[in-house]
Amino acid sequence: MTNYLKIYDEAAVKHLCVRRANELKAWQALALLDTQVNAPQALIDAKHFGIRYVLVGVCEDIGPRANLGNGGSGQAWQAFLKRFLNQTHNQFLNHERVLLLGEVALDDLNQQAADLDNKNDADLAKLRELCADIDTRVEQVIAMIFAAGLEPIVIGGGHNNCLGILRALSKQDGKPVNAINLDPHADFRECEGRHSGNGFRYAYSENHLADYHVMGLHEFKNNQAIIDALTNANFTFDSYQDIQVRRKVDLSSACQHALAQFDNASLGVEVDLDSISLMPVSAYTNCGFNVSDAEHFVHLAASQATARYLHLCEGAPSQHPVSLEAGMNDAGQIITALVNAYLQAREET
Repeated sequence: MTNYLKIYDEAAVKHLCVRRANELKAWQALALLDTQVNAPQALIDAKHFGIRYVLVGVCEDIGPRANLGNGGSGQAWQAFLKRFLNQTHNQFLNHERVLLLGEVALDDLNQQAADLDNKNDADLAKLRELCADIDTRVEQVIAMIFAAGLEPIVIGGGHNNCLGILRALSKQDGKPVNAINLDPHADFRECEGRHSGNGFRYAYSENHLADYHVMGLHEFKNNQAIIDALTNANFTFDSYQDIQVRRKVDLSSACQHALAQFDNASLGVEVDLDSISLMPVSAYTNCGFNVSDAEHFVHLAASQATARYLHLCEGAPSQHPVSLEAGMNDAGQIITALVNAYLQAREET
């Protein structure tokens, strides 16, 4: 089960860490796992020592490319680490309850995908096969975290990775689970081979997804077949246009109403960073929510007693219109803000 996990030690992150006199940084407070011990047991032990949250990266852009989209989402994890590890450790966030685990091992799959062209039918089919392989690896790594009674915070890669997470959680619980997703796209395309646009559809078809709500669904970025499939599954959404254009409902009220409709099954908190205006992502947009809106969404969802994980995906620093450096900075700052919102809300729950 640990074959698909790269466990980080101090050497793996040392180059990212900065010191400042008379100031503690997050990296000096959070925990690392011993790379020489059995990972499943070590995670159980970590919980006994007070760890509650586990940071894990997924460094791939195979899913978005398999969805006929842009690459770059493999860079988001490193952008996050550089910013999060060096933020100040103070009374407002207990970093001691956070474990930096490492990343899902995907180097071999990324190498196989490197030269594939998603405009070529044969290459596209191969990308979708590789995406299914990623599902298996993500599920196995996340299953270890859930089995230890811990909450994964999964960062990087495409929204395809929701399937592996939902599979792991549903199997751990022994029943289908719920999810709320801040996203202009429902990611409920047909089961035509795995990619970033159909993770929730596959989860539903495999009986892992009981209830699902899309917050901020864009009325012009989802085809009619997707809307019909959501409706037929009895899943719901609040559209971006209702919230931001027609102003029929504000974001807080929409979120609170949607969350109130869920039963007591485990809840997944999903944020596609495509939902945020000017965020360097696989599908860059000027027509989205601002960062504080996304933070508020995470806060409200994570405040639910049933919340079990946070998934932040589709960040692609190389898609920044100015430069990769600017993209790494923006992605790192925004992903860190969303993680902080989750951690603070969970500690107050």
